Amino acid sequence: QVQLVESGGGLVQPGGSLRLSCAASGSIFSINVMGWYRQAPGKERELVATITSGGKTNYADSVKGRFTISRDNAKNTVNLQMNSLKPEDTAVYYCNADLNYYSDYDGSPGSGNYWGQGTQVTVSS
Repeated sequence: QVQLVESGGGLVQPGGSLRLSCAASGSIFSINVMGWYRQAPGKERELVATITSGGKTNYADSVKGRFTISRDNAKNTVNLQMNSLKPEDTAVYYCNADLNYYSDYDGSPGSGNYWGQGTQVTVSS
C-alpha cells in the first residue's frame, strides 16, 4: 500500500525558516512528479512547488525566491525548504506524488496520484 508521510511543520515567527519532508513508501518502482500544496482556512488548496524525476522545478509566484523544493529519487523523498516565511504562508501543507507501483495483491503494475495527511505550518509572532 502506497503512503506519503509528511513531517517538519510547526510554529515559526515571521522571517523564520522551516523544512518540510515527505517520504513515500510501498511497492513503488518510480515517481514522476512530487510536489507540495497548501490550503489555508477558507481557501482552496493551491500549488506551492513541484519537481520532476529529472529535477525540473516549478514554483508558485508567491514563494519564488523563498522556498526551495528538492528530492532524493533513491529514497523516494521530497523536501521543501521554506525561508523568509510570512504570515500568509500559514496553511496545512500537503505532499503529493504521481507514481507507479506494483500491486500488493498480485504484483501487477499500476499508477496513481497520492496525497499525504498534511502538516500544519503557522507563521506568527
